[in-house]
Amino acid sequence: MIKIVSFKICPFVQRVTALLEAKGLDYQVAYISLSDKPQWFLDMSPNGQVPVMVTESGVALFESEAIIEYIEEAYAPLEADVSLEQKALNRAWSYLAAKNYLVQCGTMRSRDAETLAEKSAKLGTAFDKIEAALGDGPFFGGEQIGVVDIAWLVLLHRAQIIKDHTGYDFLDGRPKTQAWQAAIMATGLAQKAVSEDFEEAFTKFYLADVTYLGRGMKDEPPQVAAAGGCGTATSGCC
Repeated sequence: MIKIVSFKICPFVQRVTALLEAKGLDYQVAYISLSDKPQWFLDMSPNGQVPVMVTESGVALFESEAIIEYIEEAYAPLEADVSLEQKALNRAWSYLAAKNYLVQCGTMRSRDAETLAEKSAKLGTAFDKIEAALGDGPFFGGEQIGVVDIAWLVLLHRAQIIKDHTGYDFLDGRPKTQAWQAAIMATGLAQKAVSEDFEEAFTKFYLADVTYLGRGMKDEPPQVAAAGGCGTATSGCC
């Protein structure tokens, strides 16, 4: 069976597990602490980061992009009859999502309204680009969920949790992206791809009292604030 080594709220891990869920593949997850990494993990992860995926033949793969590529090639693709050009475009749109995972992590950890607005604007440029690229849906490529949806699922899931708990909407003013978010969340893949206590662990870190969102945005209303440190063990990301 496939095995995944994970840090509980790591966005890069969720992208991998969501793809496994979408393909209906069985897998097991082992959670580690990034502040106290076990030697067996360091022995199989040259960069000391999660995710690590141990294949059914026992080979340890590292780097989420490489793992995603392996899963797509080793098992039946989510979307059939995709041209080489569209595959390249799908990888590019997926990369745009992945390179904003840590941007979102840092944004959610903003300590004041000014920082939140500044970082939200930076994150918002990615959402603006996907808003312009989305078609009639419900998914990025049409009726069937694909690898681009899986890559953006990570950002959209976290945005939904923040909205549910605080009213702050990272997708404000982007109706196509909001509809896309709803369609992806309705599949249940986001919830299946994380631990049962994911939301508790996520909100404990990103909505802690040291964050502006966690303090309830007391300085100004959510819609005003919504105008538009990650990467270490202490940051909560991986």
